[in-house]
Amino acid sequence: MDNPTWKNKICNPAQLGGIETAVIDNGLGRGTRIAWINTGTGLRYKVVIDRAMDIADAFYNQHSLAWLSHAGVTSPERFSDRGIGWLRTFGGGLLTTCGLTHVGGPEADAHGERGLHGQISNTPAEIESILQPDPMSGRMEMSITGRIRQTQVFGPNLELRRTISGTIGQAAIRIRDEVINRGNTAAPHMLLYHLNFGWPLVDEGADIIWGGSWQARDGAAHNRIFREGNNYRKCLAPLDEHSGGGEEAAFINPTPDSSGQCTCGVYNAQIGVAVAVRFQKDQLPWLTNWQHWGKGEYVMGLEPGTNPPIGQGRARAQDELIFLQPAESRAFDLQIEVLSDEARIKELLKVN
Repeated sequence: MDNPTWKNKICNPAQLGGIETAVIDNGLGRGTRIAWINTGTGLRYKVVIDRAMDIADAFYNQHSLAWLSHAGVTSPERFSDRGIGWLRTFGGGLLTTCGLTHVGGPEADAHGERGLHGQISNTPAEIESILQPDPMSGRMEMSITGRIRQTQVFGPNLELRRTISGTIGQAAIRIRDEVINRGNTAAPHMLLYHLNFGWPLVDEGADIIWGGSWQARDGAAHNRIFREGNNYRKCLAPLDEHSGGGEEAAFINPTPDSSGQCTCGVYNAQIGVAVAVRFQKDQLPWLTNWQHWGKGEYVMGLEPGTNPPIGQGRARAQDELIFLQPAESRAFDLQIEVLSDEARIKELLKVN
């Protein structure tokens, strides 16, 4: 948009981009509110308003960036937070939010029972505002803001206020989250951004980009990919051993730059497209790299978080569990940017 040749040639800003809300009217997602966001750069993506404003489909020009599960977008199920019920409604997508009080596998202890990855992604948002771009008056920014409440009587009452924003002419998604304790007692808090990348961005030989020290989730002796000597930063061909629930993961202590920013991403040289994910180390000190190369379920995840997905119980035992006091809040910033410029891609690759 640096060369505004569109001036005096359009009367509706939607011709350049913007936000369009709709309701899915068929299939498992029937009745679910969504918002399509078009940046005018080839980057366009679907925000699922009724699923904590998570992001499902995402495209850059003709290329899909995200992995979608068999189910795709489904209606929220508020009480799917028992056992592994979360998986029944897991649509994949560019972003699934995990938390707000538990991230990890199912568990039960003296503090209660918790299902896989918590309940926030199955919670609808209350839309607070939609700001459309107005290029004719010089405003290229757009945003959608909503509030998502994870609440119960005599229990934790946490609120997530999420703003997803962008700028016409920039192939980037900005997410600003604020989590506040609306209750009258201290509440445990865990948050993880489950970013799910799929074909054709993720394909055999594509680069997985992150820097920092790491450990295999299950220990090197039991992890087929994350062990010294393996090239665990290249996407693999589909693996028979990843059929069903086969997977590997690494917990990474990412290395920030001089400003405290961490960067990770993926680059596919065959299509000339990279995606860079940026977050602040003091907000999200951990990164998980999930690799699941199943046939027909082919996905690579990069997951910044307050903790690795070890569960509330283990985080509590290790004295690593965050507690928010009444009225206390924490802010989180995440940026997802698509790169196609060779020089900027080279800079991204230096992270490895």
